[in-house]
Amino acid sequence: MDPQAKKHALRQITYGLYVLTAAHDGDIAAGTVNWLSQASFDPPLVMVAVKRDSRLHDLIEKSGHFAVNILASGQKDLAAAFFRPTKVEDGRINGLAFEPGPKTGAPLLLDAPAWFEARVTDAIRRGDHTVFVAEVINAGVRDPNAQPLTLRETGWFYGG
Repeated sequence: MDPQAKKHALRQITYGLYVLTAAHDGDIAAGTVNWLSQASFDPPLVMVAVKRDSRLHDLIEKSGHFAVNILASGQKDLAAAFFRPTKVEDGRINGLAFEPGPKTGAPLLLDAPAWFEARVTDAIRRGDHTVFVAEVINAGVRDPNAQPLTLRETGWFYGG
């Protein structure tokens, strides 16, 4: 296989950007992700790939839950805030206001236009990421007119 062709082809897959969060026994973790998709209508399932050596991965495995904070177009700085380790202080996570999810306790960012909470049903451990399949158990919308942030808009690449 031509490695450059593979890289180019895989980078043509379209992605949104999201802040994935988890909480377990008072510990909180968050990270920006883009490998996320809906996988079923009934029941409502999503799938997300999470780097296996991350603290976020550990908390999702321990808790069996996570929350997805959907970012709006123009929120590139918010996405970038979660490329670094999670820091919680003064009621903020990586400098941003949040509230605990009503079903999971996972952080819901107050600046995110929409969010959902999910319960893990399956985990596929292959390569350097685990694909978690999860049932959506709660959702909320703060700004129904927001357009989603896409990876292409940021100029960043995560794939290939």
